[in-house]
Amino acid sequence: MDRPVSRIDVVSDAICPWCFVGKRNLEGALVQLADEGERFEVLWRPFQLNPEMPREGVERAAYRAAKFGSLERSREADARVASAGEAAGLAFRHDLMQRTPNTVDAHRLIRMAGEAGLQDAVVERLFEGYFQQGVDIGDRAELARLAAEAGMDAAAVAAMLSSEAGEAEVRGEDAGFRQLGLSGVPTFALDGHVVFSGAMPADQMAEAFRRGLAILRAKAA
Repeated sequence: MDRPVSRIDVVSDAICPWCFVGKRNLEGALVQLADEGERFEVLWRPFQLNPEMPREGVERAAYRAAKFGSLERSREADARVASAGEAAGLAFRHDLMQRTPNTVDAHRLIRMAGEAGLQDAVVERLFEGYFQQGVDIGDRAELARLAAEAGMDAAAVAAMLSSEAGEAEVRGEDAGFRQLGLSGVPTFALDGHVVFSGAMPADQMAEAFRRGLAILRAKAA
């Protein structure tokens, strides 16, 4: 008999490099678990690393220097991310990244993509655009372009972004996670229960989900 489909919620921000690494490691973990007969639905949930970011975003170098105390420390942090990305098979191009954007519109797009069954493809394209191509994912025209490349209708996305659709929901979800005490992403929940935070390697992720499934199934028995 087929096992039921379990739900994994990934609380993430589109400008979080560890979320990109976590996505790639999650994919590896899911392959391992699929070989064991487990099936999952993955949903991406909104969290803003910079909730006070101006809507137009800011120049990245100045922002990062202020955040880390100096441009040198910012570059050291980028180097750590690049090393983790390389281990996950990802190449980060920090040299191409010129702006740190506000991500409310990116989260609205991800929400819309979920309704269209294209959430994974859109999240992937946003990560690729920002971290590997230096795309300003706070720019609505760029968001519509990336969405179209992921299989969505660019005109429909542009129309949604020009409205206020989904904004209250995105901000509400973000605020709800903060009220629950969540302060870092990526955070992974299994059938509504937080399992772990961080971009741990695929083998460790798979084991964490195995343990989580065992606990939930024992409680349900």
